[in-house]
Formats: sequence, C-alpha cells, structure tokens
Amino acid sequence: MKIAFHGAARTVTGSKHLITLKNGTQILLDCGLFQGMGHITEKLNGYFGFDAKKVSYLILSHAHIDHCGLLPRLVAEGFVGNIYCTSATMDLAKILMMDSAKIQMQDAEYVNKHLRTGEKPDKPLYTDDDVVKTIAQMKVVNYLEDYEIEPNVRLMFTDAGHILGSAAVHLTITEDGRKTCVTFSGDVGRYGDLLLKSPQVFDQADFILMESTYGDSLHKDLDPIEDKLYDIINNTCNVKKGKVIIPAFSVGRTQELLYALNSLELKHKLPDVQYYVDSPLSTKATEVLKNHPEVYNNGVKETLKVDHDVFAFKGLRFIESVEESKALNDDPRPCVIISASGMAEAGRVKHHIRNNIANEKNTILLVGYCEPSSLGGRLMAGQKVVDIFRRDYEVKAEVQSIKSMSAHGDYEDLLKFLSCQDPAKVKKLFLVHGEYEVQQHFAKTLNDHGFKNVEIPEYHQEFDLS
Repeated sequence: MKIAFHGAARTVTGSKHLITLKNGTQILLDCGLFQGMGHITEKLNGYFGFDAKKVSYLILSHAHIDHCGLLPRLVAEGFVGNIYCTSATMDLAKILMMDSAKIQMQDAEYVNKHLRTGEKPDKPLYTDDDVVKTIAQMKVVNYLEDYEIEPNVRLMFTDAGHILGSAAVHLTITEDGRKTCVTFSGDVGRYGDLLLKSPQVFDQADFILMESTYGDSLHKDLDPIEDKLYDIINNTCNVKKGKVIIPAFSVGRTQELLYALNSLELKHKLPDVQYYVDSPLSTKATEVLKNHPEVYNNGVKETLKVDHDVFAFKGLRFIESVEESKALNDDPRPCVIISASGMAEAGRVKHHIRNNIANEKNTILLVGYCEPSSLGGRLMAGQKVVDIFRRDYEVKAEVQSIKSMSAHGDYEDLLKFLSCQDPAKVKKLFLVHGEYEVQQHFAKTLNDHGFKNVEIPEYHQEFDLS
C-alpha cells in the first residue's frame, strides 16, 4: 500500500492524498482547489499528478472549496466512482461547487472583457454541467457508521468540529491478512468553537495524515471576537464614516460573524449601521446550517432559548443580485459588507475591495487564514500596493485582522485531537495542510509529545505504508 500527496503538501490549499492498494484500488482523500498561489495557481489546478480514470473512490472530509473544489474537474477527466461524505457535507458541497463554477465563469468573462493586446483569454476549470454530474456520484455515510467500501476496505467518519458536516476520515484496510488503520484528520476545528461541537475521539491509527495550519500558533491569547468586532465597526463606521469590508468564507466564517454580531445586539452593543451579506452562497449556506441544529454546541442551544434566529439582527440584509451588489459601491453611507471569498481571491468581495481600498476612511477586516500569495494574504502582510484584476491599487484603507476567528484549531487543539492516540503505536504521522516553516515547528512539538516518526511530504511525494 502506498500514499502520494498531490496537494496541501507544504501549503494549505489543494488537498489531495491518493492511497493505492496492492490490488490496484485507488482511494483519493479530498480533491481540493488550489487558491491564492499566485501565478502558479492555474498550473496547479490544471494538473492532478495522477490519472482521474484510475481513481476507484473518493472520500471527502468536508465541503470547503480547497477540499472539494476540483471534484467536478476530476469527474470531467473521467472519474466515475462514488464520492463518500456526510449528509451535511453533501448539502454544502452542492452549493459550493456550483458557486465555484459560476464564479470561475464570471471572473473569466470579466477578465476577457479587459484583455490587453497579446494576453490569453481565461477559461473556467469546469462548468455547472460538470457539477451536476459530480453531485450524482455522491453517497452519504453517517458519523460513526462502520461502512464497507469494498471487501477489505472499511470507512468511518468522526466529527472534526471544523465546519458543518466536517469529518475526520478513518480507513481500515486489510491486505495479506493484516489490518492497517489510516486516519486523515481533514481540517480540525476548535475546542470551544462559537457554534459547533468539539472534535470526537477516534480509535488507534497506524498512520495519520494531520493538518497543521496553525501548528505554531495559539488563538486563546487574542482579544475576544465580539469586542474586536465592536471596536473596528464603531471606529470605521461611526467615527471615520467609512465602510468595513470583510472577506469571509461563505461556509462557517460568515455564520460565525453573524452569530457574533447577533450576540452584540442581544447585549445592546451592536453599532447602528447597515450590515450586508453580499454572497448568494452565504445565504444558502446559512439556511443549510439552520437545517442542521443538531451540530450546535450547548452555548448556541442556550441562546436559541431566548432568540429563535441566532443569525439575524437589526440592520442585516442579504444581497442576492449583481445589481444590488454593484449599488453598494455607489452608496456613500457607512456600512459593513461581508462577502466571499475568505482569501479575497474571487467573487464579489474582490470587487468591493477594489472599489474601497484607496479610501483611508474604510477598513478591510480579515477574519481567518489567508494563503500568503492570496490578495488577503498580501493585505495581511502589509503590502502598500496590490494587484486586483491585473491592475495595481494603492492600499490606503486600514487593514485589520481577527485571527482567532479561524475554524482551524491552534497547536493545543491539534495536540488535544491527537491525545486519544498512543504515539508509540503510530508508525508514521504525515503533516499536511500547512506552511513548511509552521510544519517544521509543529513536527518538533509532536516529537516532544512522543510522535517520533513525523514526515512533511513534498508535492507529489509517495510513501510506502508498511
């Protein structure tokens, strides 16, 4: 049995890990879109590093686009097997993949209208027809269900606490009469998340693929989210009379923001301005979350006793049409605009940033991890001039961040996730989904906690699991 790492290898995006059994069965863990990798992004998304037609099954950990966003491309290139995921992941992945297809087509159309002489036209990676075919191949497996994929291959999901429907993947594979247990963490959520339950414990694994996004960071030392939100909105909208632009992932982050703003209203502290969620996908994702109240933690359940809708408050409006979205840029009144994508790499938020970045009254608020090469990452790094739609813009707006809003656990959360394991019984632990310097730091931390065989795979690197 072998495993190869075709994405999220020494980076945090494009999750793809391919297990190949002796009998030729190939199991792909996630098939995510590379995002925010600068000029090489298009090349990375255009080459899998393996033959899509030879993949037997796909197991999807959760619905974030860097984990599911290339599934339609995989299907378009000949993958015909089942895609296993939880029910909520299926619900979310449907709308995210369709939205991704539409964004790609819209962005390509916009760029192609403004081509300079000699520039090549953009093409979307896949179409909405490819998404429809992909959805037809999805199959639901419930949390803690012992599911047989094929003889000698069993699958179990446990709740990873990252977003609605997110799961850690546990495979039990029998070859030559010997069982091997492989765990893929997916993305690990936070213990004490604003909305969701904490990650579940899981049985002993022989090999572990572990995410490491915040393997060198602690979130708990940062300011409370509600207080920071209040300070930024009040200073920008009420004092400077400007706008707050918040790039936020449509799934998870947007709902956390709405919940925090609703909490401010319940405490009579919410600044009296207009709040816009400018993302049709966010609207749909919020409804999906409302339809799965079983995932809420006890804190949210207590709030529901006094407030039947924890994602609604005075002044909130969901924007649907492109015309309404464009009108926000012509409205001079102070407001808060929450819009996708979270790394500011695509979608409506990119247009809002372009239209507001040169005004010092405004604030761009980053509320989660941004890949360093992404527009969000470049803003977070303090660049004074950024490229947006192939044009340079001077950064005069204030740039702020609330790192504690990340849905990824910090290194204490990651260690707690692994605390159910006997390190001496783990033959090898692979660090994925992290920047290389962070992974090196986390590898040392893991060594100190008894995990002696830690690998940091390179892009397309293959290992024997024996």
